[in-house]
Amino acid sequence: MSSSGVNEGRRRFLIGATSAVGAVGAGFAAVPFVQSWQPSAKAKTAGAPVVADISKLEVGQRMTVEWRGRPVWILRRTPEAMASLKKIEGELRDPLSNESNQPEYTKNEARARTETSDIIVLIGICTHLGCSPLYRPEVAAADLGADWLGGFFCPCHGSKFDFSGRVFKSVPAPTNLDVPPYYFMSDTLIKIGEDGEAA
Repeated sequence: MSSSGVNEGRRRFLIGATSAVGAVGAGFAAVPFVQSWQPSAKAKTAGAPVVADISKLEVGQRMTVEWRGRPVWILRRTPEAMASLKKIEGELRDPLSNESNQPEYTKNEARARTETSDIIVLIGICTHLGCSPLYRPEVAAADLGADWLGGFFCPCHGSKFDFSGRVFKSVPAPTNLDVPPYYFMSDTLIKIGEDGEAA
C-alpha cells in the first residue's frame, strides 16, 4: 500500500491523544514522588522554633502559641502573683524544680530566665495525663478554697499549680508544668524552641 493511502489527520490525532494520555499518566506517577520530598507529619510535629510577639500582653494576661503541636502559655504576672510565689513554697511538691522538665536557666522561684522576670513561658499540658489546665488567677476562688492564691487548675483530675507552674502536694500531677527552651529576641519578641545565647 502506498503512503498516499495514509490518513495524515488520523495519524496526527492518534499521536496527539497518545502523548496526552502519557503526559497525564506521568503526572499521576510524579505526584507521589514529589510529595515524598515534603517533610513528614512526624517531622512537622518536631517543629521549628516559633516567635511570639508579647507587645500587647497586659499585666495579668496570658496568651497561647503553638509549638511542636502543643500549647505554650506566655503569662505576664502581676506583682501580687509574683509576691505569692514565696508564700506557698511549703505547699509545693517541687518548689526548686529539681525534678521538673525545664532549661537550667529557669531553675529559680520564678521559673523564668531571671529570678525577677514577670514573664513566664510554660507548656500548657498537665504532667498527669495531658489535660490542659485552666488559668485561675482569682484569689480564694470558691471552688478552690480560701487559701488559693491563684495559678493553674486542671479540671480533669484536680491538679493545682502556682503562677510559676509549680505543682502542689497531694494532687495527681507528679511534676511541675514543663518550661520549653526560649529566649528574648527583644523586649517584645520571644523565640520558643531555642535557648539563644547563654542566660
